[in-house]
Amino acid sequence: MQSAFISVAIGYLLGSIPSGFLVAKCRGIDIRQHGSGNIGATNVVRTLGRSWGSLVFFFDVLKGIIAVQLAMKGLACGGPACSLPADQLGIIAGLGCFLGHCFPVWLGFKGGKGVATGAGILIGLTPLTAVIGLTIWGIVYYTSRYVSLASIVAAISLPMIFWFLQRQLSAVFWFIVVISALAIWRHRTNIQRLLAGTESRFEKKK
Repeated sequence: MQSAFISVAIGYLLGSIPSGFLVAKCRGIDIRQHGSGNIGATNVVRTLGRSWGSLVFFFDVLKGIIAVQLAMKGLACGGPACSLPADQLGIIAGLGCFLGHCFPVWLGFKGGKGVATGAGILIGLTPLTAVIGLTIWGIVYYTSRYVSLASIVAAISLPMIFWFLQRQLSAVFWFIVVISALAIWRHRTNIQRLLAGTESRFEKKK
């Protein structure tokens, strides 16, 4: 169980690095006091522009990939201290990373909604599932201009994508179900605004 504890600890610490908060601070802004108050890439785009938001998205994806790969390649070494298979260590680290991003200890447990970091975790665990999910996200966003709707639809589709590709109810499948449900729950206020017709959208560039 030592390797499991180390995996979740590494995952949480990496996930809790508040990329959006730190990038905005470099620009002299507390992102929590602007827009939606969220530290995620979408709010950074609205507040600082697409370039800075893209940088935050990149960092949030990267920490998910690193957390999973560190656990799978660095801790799955055999022996009594490394008793779990690599994929299970990756799942444990991924869950820790996702929770760290959503509930970072450094910001009073008020973090992002987990979409970018979740994408990075899935890239580390099951790259093809992640690519298809991101493609669905892109299509929904391009047609609707709602980031939240694209994120919700992608989250709903991910377990089905993995099942279609693997045809098995593996630990990775149930992990995807859990983080997809958490991501949707994190978007509950967005769902209310979407239903009410008051959700903000990005207009197409002319």
